[in-house]
Amino acid sequence: MKPQGNSTGGRRFKPYPAYKDSGVEWLGEIPAHWDVAPVYARYEVALGKMLDAKRVTGEFSGRYLRNVDVQWDRVDTEELPEMDFAPWERDRYLVRPGDLLVCEGGEVGRAAIWRGEIKECFYQKALHRLRPRAESEAPRFFYYLMYLAATRGVFAAGGNQDTIDHLTAIQLRHYRLPFAPMYEQRAIAAFLDRETARIDALVAKKERLIELLQEKRTALITRAVTKGLDPNVPMKDSGVEWLGEIPAHWEVERIKWAARMKSGHTPDKKVDSYWHGGDIPWVSLADTGSLREVDYIANTAVMTTPDGLAHSSAHILPAGTVVFSRDATIGLCAITRASMAVSQHFIGWVCSVRLNPEYLLFVLRSMTEELERLTMGATVRTIGMPDVRSLVTPIPPVPEQERIVLHVHKNRSEIDALVGKVREAIERLRELRTALISAAVTGRIDVRGAAAGSAGVAETGGSGR
Repeated sequence: MKPQGNSTGGRRFKPYPAYKDSGVEWLGEIPAHWDVAPVYARYEVALGKMLDAKRVTGEFSGRYLRNVDVQWDRVDTEELPEMDFAPWERDRYLVRPGDLLVCEGGEVGRAAIWRGEIKECFYQKALHRLRPRAESEAPRFFYYLMYLAATRGVFAAGGNQDTIDHLTAIQLRHYRLPFAPMYEQRAIAAFLDRETARIDALVAKKERLIELLQEKRTALITRAVTKGLDPNVPMKDSGVEWLGEIPAHWEVERIKWAARMKSGHTPDKKVDSYWHGGDIPWVSLADTGSLREVDYIANTAVMTTPDGLAHSSAHILPAGTVVFSRDATIGLCAITRASMAVSQHFIGWVCSVRLNPEYLLFVLRSMTEELERLTMGATVRTIGMPDVRSLVTPIPPVPEQERIVLHVHKNRSEIDALVGKVREAIERLRELRTALISAAVTGRIDVRGAAAGSAGVAETGGSGR
């Protein structure tokens, strides 16, 4: 059965005149004049040199590429390591412009074309080097084939990425893939280069829009908690550099005077009774990912037991405590919805009646630059307890704190809704990008006659505004 054309990005492409069964389940039908062949029939597949630090003499030193240096469609040549490549090995492990480099492990199948970024470069065993056997092959077309196969999970046993963590040279050589005639390979590659670049540019613009919206969000919070909501109120110097001027009727105090400060602790991880069957939430570095996104924390990644608390200096802190990370990613914070303990990487502030927990939360999120200053030059990213004790907060009257909190929630929600729409638009553009690659390299659409300046993608995915 001949495919009935394909609509991508508001544009309709014709199918090829005739199709045939590829004999490869994930491919289905391909254009009748295309071939299906194992990779080894079209490309020489060679694995790089095994790293052996004991044999490095420096006599035949050369820079080499690792798995981490090969990203999708990009090779990072900054600060490449070196090892010995003897004269009889140099040609074998040298990469040449046009070679396709494919990751053997990690993100299996991730690939990029070497464009001669530096004069002489080699590659190690974590990478495959694919070199066309004939000039009739277009490595750029094959790059897009690899992208499709990797994103579809073709290199994973049974389509399950968890069942394979390496792509051996033997496996790669024997994968059967579709190959168009030379002129079509080049036409498809040129079409995809143009269209994916157009989509990528749109994605970049929308990602920049998200950055601007997030900057606006931060500025909204910072202005509200440090300047108040009345633009005409008399101001005074706070005496604190990062705060600047504040409303004249506000106070400024160290947080520890307006909230009880509690440090945390970790019960002995080797004692099973401190953790097995635990039902006491325990805030730790394992929760930092969720703290980036939420104002409140109700559940933790790890739970401890009463026995664990009894044999440590950790304390149960009441619901409504503001927890604050002082190691790793410094300044992540949230308000507890239940009684919880915290690890030594966190501080808990139990607010007095003079300080609204949500107001304090927003103040802490406004002092990013101050926290950076306190940790500048530190080998290990942490803020020491003396600096934690010195942190200050403005303290408006409580009713004003509550109004500020409501103002932030309302206006922040509007910005977050806009960010959500832009992210949805980005996702649609990325789906379009993958669909275009899939349709073109499998022959579902015939792009040979696609006009070089064709438009249509720009309107795809919505404005996000």
